[in-house]
Amino acid sequence: MGNTILVALNDSMSSRAVLEYLAKLALCPDDLRVILLHVFRKPSGGEELMGRKYMNQQPAKYKGLLEDAKNQLVEKGIFPENIEIIMVTEPYPTIADGIIDQASKLKPTMVMIGRKRMSKAEEFVLGDVSIKLVRALEGMAVLVVKM
Repeated sequence: MGNTILVALNDSMSSRAVLEYLAKLALCPDDLRVILLHVFRKPSGGEELMGRKYMNQQPAKYKGLLEDAKNQLVEKGIFPENIEIIMVTEPYPTIADGIIDQASKLKPTMVMIGRKRMSKAEEFVLGDVSIKLVRALEGMAVLVVKM
């Protein structure tokens, strides 16, 4: 198989924009492999306060999200056998660390990620996953879909 696209997804508008963008690209479906990836990060204190029930529901929630994403891509002409779902439940310190680690293991041709608009203050406090990916991933393209 020629081209592999790793698509990092979560439950956000920017992830939905990535799927829409990917579905609109003129790609040869015979020569394309798509990996839909969700990476968990270590829970914050606020998330832990949500309780064990909330935390236990998260893998099933994201599994459903990835299945829905796969179905959307199949509807747009990508062969279902060329779409793989990977959900990494072992938490990473940050989402960027998880995506970088998975990309270095899977060696895709391109990594796609969505990015919402952030103020300079938000970017400073929260960090920017897309910038970290562009800097860290050598030998592969990084496509950032900006909302």
